[in-house]
This record gives sequence, C-alpha cells and structure tokens, in this order.
Amino acid sequence: MRVVSLVPAATELVCALGRAAALVGVSHECDFPPEVSTLPKVTRPRFEATGTSRTIDEQVRRALALGEPLYEVLPDMLRALLPDVVLVQDQCQVCALPASQVEEARAALRLQFEVVKLHAHDLEGIWSDFARVADALGCGAEGRQFVENCQGELEAVRKRTARARYRPAVLCLEWLDPPMVAGNWMPELVDIAGGRSLLAEPGNSSRPCDWETILAAAPEVLILMPCGFPIERTLAELDVLRAAPVWSRLPAVRNGRTYVTDGNAYFNRPGPRIVDSARILAGLLQPGLCAHWLPDGSWQRVAE
Repeated sequence: MRVVSLVPAATELVCALGRAAALVGVSHECDFPPEVSTLPKVTRPRFEATGTSRTIDEQVRRALALGEPLYEVLPDMLRALLPDVVLVQDQCQVCALPASQVEEARAALRLQFEVVKLHAHDLEGIWSDFARVADALGCGAEGRQFVENCQGELEAVRKRTARARYRPAVLCLEWLDPPMVAGNWMPELVDIAGGRSLLAEPGNSSRPCDWETILAAAPEVLILMPCGFPIERTLAELDVLRAAPVWSRLPAVRNGRTYVTDGNAYFNRPGPRIVDSARILAGLLQPGLCAHWLPDGSWQRVAE
C-alpha cells in the first residue's frame, strides 16, 4: 500500500500505528516524527506562512474574500507517487489543504486513489478519525486498540486532576492578532486537565474575540497556543499582546499564570499527541499534582 498523508495529525497516526513504511508523500506541514521530513512534499501554501499573526490573518482574509485557495496540490508529484490512499481533512479550510482540492486533482489526473477525510471537532471525532484511518490502512483492530489506549491515558489524567481542590478559569488562545479563542476539543482537554474553560464550548469552532470580552471573562490562567506556531515564534509576538490596553489588568497576567506552549506540536493537532497535550495542560493548571508531566521545552511562563 502507498499512502500520501496531507494532514500532520494523520501522518503522526500512520507512524504510531506502525505503518510508516507505507508513507510515500506528505504535506509541507508534516514534520513529526522527524523521519517524515525527508519524504516528498505534495502541497505548498499560496501565502507567506512565515509572517506575523497579523499579516497571515490579513492574507487569509483577502484570499477567502476573493475565493482563492490558501494551499495547492502539486499535481506532478501526486501523479508520480501513485498513491492508493490519500489522507486529507475537511475540518478547516484555513489550517490545511481541504479535501475538495484533492478530489479535484484526482479527477483531473485520472487517478484512482481512495480519499480518507478527517473532520474531528471534538475528542469523539478524533477517535472516529483514528479508526477511519486505521481501517483504510488495513489495521482496524490495531486502530481500535490504539483508541482505547489513548482514552485510558486521558482518563488517568482526569482521575489525577479530580483530586484538585480548585479548578482555575482558563482561556486558551489559538491566534494572537487578532485574538482567537481555541474551540473544538480544547474545552474538553481543559476539563480533563483540571480547569474550567472560558468562552468556548466543546465541539464548537475556534472564534475571534475582542480584548474587552476576554477581560470580562477574567481568566485566571491564559494559555497561548497559536495554530502552527512553535514556542519561539509566539514569544516573538508577545509585544503585540502587551500592547493591548487590558493586558496588564487580566488576572492571569497579574498572577503570573500566562504560558506560551507549542501549539504546532500539540494542541492544534488532533493526532496521537493529544494525550501529551492533556498532560501538559494538567501540569500547568494543577502543578501540585501534575508538574511531572511537563516535558522540557513544551512551555514557557510569560513575564508581565
């Protein structure tokens, strides 16, 4: 079997299921495990992905207003790889190449590969995606066992944080400029990790939010996890946040409980490391119980 994965979370899952040898191509965003970085890239962005959060937002809004795609398939590469299965997503047209473009390429190139779509919006959707990918790879039983293992590990986190005497009010930002509150599976992870999620409901999409609304919500913990940003890139934009008139009045800022995390590696990816994401959150929200779950380099405290 020849598999092309155009979703970072799916690429990680294929490898976690022991099917890395089947991968023949990936997207430009697939970077974990490290060995997939040497595989042929089948997509590329049509905007300057290395800009600031503000300039990226402006480019994305402009492209969407004009009806232009944000990403493109490289047809010659797709034709050369002759995949049997292509893993795509149709959860967010901004985050990665949408499934419709792959289907259009398949028709134009007259190829016969199977398109497997991932579209999780919550934890249950993540488990369904895991099972769907495993079935497509011919390892359904291993996929079901993997899901059970992940669920068991998350339940272990929940049981530990249930011992907490207090659950802080938590706001997770998935984008910085303009600010966007993280939705989808993040409220569930916050609950598992021992917090109370603010301004987001499980399964609902991430949404823009103004700073006055954030101030009114009074977050006791603020976690920065911009989509696609590693920690260093987020740190470079902290001055944008500090320039917000309400910044110094936020309880999380006053109490020294604002954290930068690696959204690109963990929270934004509905893949196998979703369990690690829950543990990192638990370490930040309930350090007295779970600080041992914080991997080195996975977070950094923000000074006021």
